[in-house]
Amino acid sequence: MERILTYQVSLCDEGLSVARFLKNRRYSSGNIADLKKMDGSILINGTPAYMVARLRAGDLLTVHIRELVSSPKIPPSPIPLNIVYEDGDLLVVNKPADMPIHPSMHNYTNSLGNAAAWYFAQQNCPFVFRCINRLDHNTSGLTVIAKHPVSGSILSSMVKNREIQREYLGIVRGTVTPPSGTVTAPLGRKPGSIIERTIDFENGESAVTHYHVVAEQNGHSLISLRLETGRTHQIRIHMKYLGFPLIGDSLYNPDMEWIGRQALHSRRLRFCHPITGEAMEFTAPLPEDMRRVLFPHAPSCPLPPASCPYAANPAAKGRDLS
Repeated sequence: MERILTYQVSLCDEGLSVARFLKNRRYSSGNIADLKKMDGSILINGTPAYMVARLRAGDLLTVHIRELVSSPKIPPSPIPLNIVYEDGDLLVVNKPADMPIHPSMHNYTNSLGNAAAWYFAQQNCPFVFRCINRLDHNTSGLTVIAKHPVSGSILSSMVKNREIQREYLGIVRGTVTPPSGTVTAPLGRKPGSIIERTIDFENGESAVTHYHVVAEQNGHSLISLRLETGRTHQIRIHMKYLGFPLIGDSLYNPDMEWIGRQALHSRRLRFCHPITGEAMEFTAPLPEDMRRVLFPHAPSCPLPPASCPYAANPAAKGRDLS
């Protein structure tokens, strides 16, 4: 993957070193160290420069990012990607259920990483897989893939600093009471299990989930869930703690009458673009298996598109690969 970024130096940045200028734009120390090792990675007005070089107002700083080798343990697999948005720095993908993010010993070729590796292999483009907001194997919906190490490190820091707003849709049985609220309950590993998590008020990590009921249909409630933290299995455990576990959750609530996987979908992402700072928002419609739980006899959502909470909001602006 190659990416060339250009910056016009303003008067307020006059006198800064290249390294400080880039750190102010959230380049990590690792990003800067890697760029130092690449010949011709830093140009000032077209001339190669060092990280210690001082900038003047009006200078044109060019950063040339290069990765020549793909992720070695992610073989390409011809799996289609549902790309919601793409530019030179990131992909936003609508991941289906029954697809893990990374390959594993028993699922080596059916992951999102394999699909992304194939997508870039078809372009003869080396690619290192960096998924930013990881979804559980059977959680569907929006996830972000960084296309190079700079966007990757900035997006990762945004997750850590809670700068990426995430909304999920989940389905539970019955009428949720109260219909809205906040679950604040720390999470830790369940003793004796390497997979399961549990509420742990003594040693757990803080976890906060906001929720509200969107609709009730067919004896079930559709819940909007907004994360403040991103702990493993957070929504699944918090809804169970509330007394309304997600249906279809083989680990925490094996209620498979209406659906064969946890009824959880990453519906909306809001964040500022890691390079341009532009505000971005993306949505993905409720997948068919979750829609059928709510409307089992309707061929599609029966509500008008303008009011339907299950449809996509066309926020993506298309693909800008410049």
